[in-house]
Amino acid sequence: MAATATFATAGRTAARSVFVGGSHPQPRPRIAALTTVYHKYSHSEHIIDRFLDGYGWEGHHHQPPMDVVALYVEQVSDGDLSRERAKRHPGMKIYPTIAEALTGGGDKLAVDGVLLIGEHGRYPKNEKGQMLYPRYEYFKQIVDVYRRSGRTAPVFNDKHLSWSWDYAKEMVETSREMGFGLMAGSSLPVTWRQPSQDLPWGARVEEVVGVWGGGLDGGDIHVIEAMQSIVERRRGGETGVKSVQALRGEAFWKAMESGSWRAGGWDPKLLEACLCRSNQLAPARPTYSHVFPSLQDLRRLAPDSYAYRFHYLDGLKVAIIQLQPAAQKQVVGDCTVAARLKGGGLFSILFYLPYYSMRNFFSPQVHHIESLFLSGKAPYPIERTLLTTGMTAIGIESLHQGQKLLTTPHLDIRYKATRESTYWRT
Repeated sequence: MAATATFATAGRTAARSVFVGGSHPQPRPRIAALTTVYHKYSHSEHIIDRFLDGYGWEGHHHQPPMDVVALYVEQVSDGDLSRERAKRHPGMKIYPTIAEALTGGGDKLAVDGVLLIGEHGRYPKNEKGQMLYPRYEYFKQIVDVYRRSGRTAPVFNDKHLSWSWDYAKEMVETSREMGFGLMAGSSLPVTWRQPSQDLPWGARVEEVVGVWGGGLDGGDIHVIEAMQSIVERRRGGETGVKSVQALRGEAFWKAMESGSWRAGGWDPKLLEACLCRSNQLAPARPTYSHVFPSLQDLRRLAPDSYAYRFHYLDGLKVAIIQLQPAAQKQVVGDCTVAARLKGGGLFSILFYLPYYSMRNFFSPQVHHIESLFLSGKAPYPIERTLLTTGMTAIGIESLHQGQKLLTTPHLDIRYKATRESTYWRT
C-alpha cells in the first residue's frame, strides 16, 4: 500500500509467518478488534470469531492467516463472550482503552490491521431515530494513534461509516490523506445471491426497487447498499444522487397505489418481482402460503411501512421500500432487488441470508476483510459505502422533515465498480 510522505504502513511485528504469493514467508499480520459489545449474535461474534476459529470456505475449513492479538470491548454485561474468548485464545489480550489495544500498552502502533465494529449495545437515539453508535469516535482514536506513531494500518468499519454524513465524509478523507486502506459496509452485497448472477456489466438501467423489513437506519443501510452493489455496474458507472423523498403513512400507500414513478410511486412490476424472489414473505392468508399479497393485505400486514425515492444524477430512479409490521412479526425477512433495463427486460435478485444461527453470510465479508489486511487495499470502493451512508442519512432526514423532497448536491459521488463482482458464488 502506498504511503504518504508523513505516514508509513504498519510493519509486520508478529513472530509467526505466512507465505504471500508462494514466495518468502512474511510475519503474520497482527489484528486489533475494537467493539462496542461482544455477545451472542452480535456482529463482533460473527466477525471476530471467524478470525479466531476460522470458517467454512469453498468446501474446507479456512483459518485466516493472521492473529487477533488485541481486543477492546466498551460495554461488558451479562452474556458477554469476550472473557471466554480471551481465555480460549491466550494470544488475544483485552485492553481497557482503544489506544492501548492498538499499541499493546506501549507508545506506538503495534498492529497491522484494525476491526472497528460499532454495532449493538446501549446507546442513545437522536430525535430522528438514529442509534448513535460511536464508530466515528473510535475512528478518531485510531487516527490519533496513527499520527503519534507516524504509521498506519488498514481499517475495516462494520456497516455504514456513521449516522452522520459529515463524520462519514471526514473518515474517508482522513484515510486518503494518511494513505491507509479503509473498507466498510454491510454483509449483504457480498453474500450469496439467488439466482447466482450479476447485473451485466454496462447494462442500461432505468428503474430499481429494493425491498426489506429491517427498519430505520440500521436496516436501511443493508437494503440501500445491497441495491447499490447492483446498480453501480450500470453503463457509465456511478454518478451520484441528486434528490430524495421519503414517504410514510398515507403518502406511502398513495405511492403504492399510483402505479408508476411518474405518478409519485414506483413500477408495481418491480415490486412484484422483489416479493416473488423472497424466501421469507409472510403468508397473505391464514390458510394459503403462496397467495401474492394484495394492496389490502400489505396494509394489514405492514401498516407502518415507509419508502425512499432516490433520483440519481444520470436519471436512474430507485425506490427503497421497508415493509414494517405493526407488531414484531416480519412481513419480509430477506432483501430483494429488481431492476428494469432499457428495452423492458427485468433483472431480480434475492440476497440470500441462510441459517440464522450460523450467520454464514458473514463469511464472504470476513474473506474480503482478510484481503484488506493482507494487501492494504479495500477489495471494493469505499465510495460505495460513503454514498450509501449519505443516502441513508438523507432519507432519514426527509422523514424527519415531514417527507420533504430534499436535493443532495453533497452526494455527487462518482466511482467505478470492480468489474469482477465480489459476491459469494460457492
